[in-house]
Amino acid sequence: MHIPTSNYKKRVALGVLFILLIVMVTSPLYAPRYTVILLTSIFMFIVLTVSWTVFSGPTGYVSLAPAAFFGVGVYASALLGFVFPLPVVILLGGISSSCLAVIVGALTLRLRGIYFVMFTFGLVELLLHFILWWEVNITGTTGRVVPTVGNTTVYYLMLGVLVIVILTAYLLNRSRYGLALQSIGECEEAAAHTGVHVTAMKISTFALSAFFMGAAGAIMATRWTYIDPRIAFNPVLSFLPVLMAIFGGTGQLYGPVIGAALFTYLEEFLITRFPYYYMLIFGFIMVFAILYLPEGLVGMIQKLWKRIGGAKHADS
Repeated sequence: MHIPTSNYKKRVALGVLFILLIVMVTSPLYAPRYTVILLTSIFMFIVLTVSWTVFSGPTGYVSLAPAAFFGVGVYASALLGFVFPLPVVILLGGISSSCLAVIVGALTLRLRGIYFVMFTFGLVELLLHFILWWEVNITGTTGRVVPTVGNTTVYYLMLGVLVIVILTAYLLNRSRYGLALQSIGECEEAAAHTGVHVTAMKISTFALSAFFMGAAGAIMATRWTYIDPRIAFNPVLSFLPVLMAIFGGTGQLYGPVIGAALFTYLEEFLITRFPYYYMLIFGFIMVFAILYLPEGLVGMIQKLWKRIGGAKHADS
């Protein structure tokens, strides 16, 4: 019985994903504590990177606001963690970030290019310094205590958000909604003429991506006993998802996943092995990736696969 190649590839991919899911679900049962913590960090960055790609990938709008949405989730956990159960706090953190994204999107998504990039990064700095000023001058405190939970609980919560965001991105890419987003990225004027509600679609997708970033922030805050604005709104968290997406490649959904996973592990490896030079090494790696891997690791893998397939075809 002959199985079509496309169906065979889908079955193999589903099988691999199922095995990976089983491994991830059972890892805390036998893995060392350090491994569980590292995997949680990898999951967090995958969530941030895939969430960023949901909006910025098809539309072409480069957002540097992930740290703002993540920080809102962190503060939601700090402010509401002693009042509501953790799942409710995570949901409220995501909703709060989405509401902020709707406001910001309504004001800025008519901007394009460097203007949108500058505004979204300015939002991070605005929130950081405003909350810092508020705590110092109004509440008389700097930072807040966060209710903590175990590493295993944080691991499973982040894994759950990871599965949801990847499933959402997959369904979105294969829907008419995703096709409309791609048309916006190619030409907004043409998309509007075909009946696409450009502004509403950009704002809603921006809010959707922010929801998962805020949920990730609410979860990760429970790993820390104390947070302050500089921890919650760390500007580095705005740049890393962008670099991870570029490193992995945005052409396919698994590109940002691979990029975020390898990038996070590479960062951990370099920090532990070369604590004084890891940023310099990191910089060289990113320059090399941008210059010689313009389509990311996924693009490189696809080119190699085509060459291997072409060579086999020529031999036959």
